[in-house]
Amino acid sequence: MRAGLAADRFPFTELPTVPARFRIATIALAGSISLLAGCETGAPPPPLVRPAAFTPLGLNAPYLYADEIGGHRSRAAKMRAAKIRPLNPGLAPSYMAELDRELRVQTAGIGLDVLRVGNGIVIRIPAALTFDEGSASVKPEFDATLKEISREVKDRNQTFVDVFAHTDLSGSPQVNQTLSDRRAAAVATYLSGHGVARARIASKGLGESAPLYNPETSDTQKAANRRVEIRLLPYTG
Repeated sequence: MRAGLAADRFPFTELPTVPARFRIATIALAGSISLLAGCETGAPPPPLVRPAAFTPLGLNAPYLYADEIGGHRSRAAKMRAAKIRPLNPGLAPSYMAELDRELRVQTAGIGLDVLRVGNGIVIRIPAALTFDEGSASVKPEFDATLKEISREVKDRNQTFVDVFAHTDLSGSPQVNQTLSDRRAAAVATYLSGHGVARARIASKGLGESAPLYNPETSDTQKAANRRVEIRLLPYTG
């Protein structure tokens, strides 16, 4: 049996309980920001219902902590060739913390997750915003989401941008690998076409090798496995 990345395999730190009045205030603030953003960029996509455990699942997956796609030395050489200045290592934590805050504000209400993983940030986007089953064509809903991400990431150019794409467990491993490669490449192409420097970006399809749920016992779990993740890592030379 293929090993999944279920939550009971990879424990995570439980967040402290937030008083109800602060939760309500936070929700109201996020809704207000989303409405203001919609006035400038058009109507946001409809609210999405994510699996209850979508955020914590898979956060200890090895690929999320691995080196940059293609290797650090090769990727750093491309950044230097593009004349992108590296971060001072001592300033990298605060730089990434500020980027994390900005991403959370700009994507509030869209239906994705912004996660801190190691020294980087992972933007996890569920299937309802990504691709139709069996397709590598960007859905209109995903187009709006990627525009918001591109707008924020292109100005924070002292980061590597890794794009991972995943499929569900239906179909053959070979077909799913090819499909995920195409999906990851499609997202990378979109980002570079909307202002994110191509030297910063690399993509990789993971097929069905890193499911959040294995086995898939419902359509909700199948949809959760079919996802895109954009990982941002600090470029420190």
